[in-house]
Amino acid sequence: MIELYSWPTPNGQKIHIALEETGLPYKTIPVDISAGAQFSSEFLAINPNHRIPAIIDPDGPGGDVRLFESGAILIYLAEKAGNFIPTDAAGRYTCLQWLMFQMGGIGPMFGQFAHFNVYAPEKLPYAIERYRNESRRLVGVLETRLKQDDFLAGTYSIADMAAYPWVHVAAGKSFEWDAYPSVKRWHDAIEARPAVRRGMQLLSEYRKPGKMDEKMKDILFGKAQFERRQGN
Repeated sequence: MIELYSWPTPNGQKIHIALEETGLPYKTIPVDISAGAQFSSEFLAINPNHRIPAIIDPDGPGGDVRLFESGAILIYLAEKAGNFIPTDAAGRYTCLQWLMFQMGGIGPMFGQFAHFNVYAPEKLPYAIERYRNESRRLVGVLETRLKQDDFLAGTYSIADMAAYPWVHVAAGKSFEWDAYPSVKRWHDAIEARPAVRRGMQLLSEYRKPGKMDEKMKDILFGKAQFERRQGN
């Protein structure tokens, strides 16, 4: 049984969705990143980068498999299940390019916008506008692609699972639906999937309502996280 180390954030939710969609057996180990659990020695043994998600699969090829980085985990789960990644070469590379688009573009840019717009101690108009504009540009790229096909790789795949949680959380914040009807149609089709709904609900009981306090901000963004990452 796969051990899933995660928390209810868009990067974690990608893997929650994939595990629900593939039907692979798993158990969940919550990693409370707001309390610093990602810096524990136990989690460090799985992910030296101190970030969720991560998995351990005792039934992997050659035995025990430990993986971090959500994109790598998605590829692994799709290949293990034999689903949600095209088997033909052209389709596979189309899927992987859109997966990397999320990993290298949507995730970082949407995340930076959220940081400077919501969590930064000082509201910097330049940073907020820079990342808002880049987020909208990236949604525009999705719009162009999704005018051509129902899903990013043509058929529903791990590329869609990767992008959906980020688009879902950003809607109404960094962009509005009106300008992106194809993205809205895509989002709603994915949202209607039962496995997606289960994945998005996984660990939801741990969400902390209200504003993030200064201690949590220090753990996630400030001096505390740098010291812990450097082993101090």
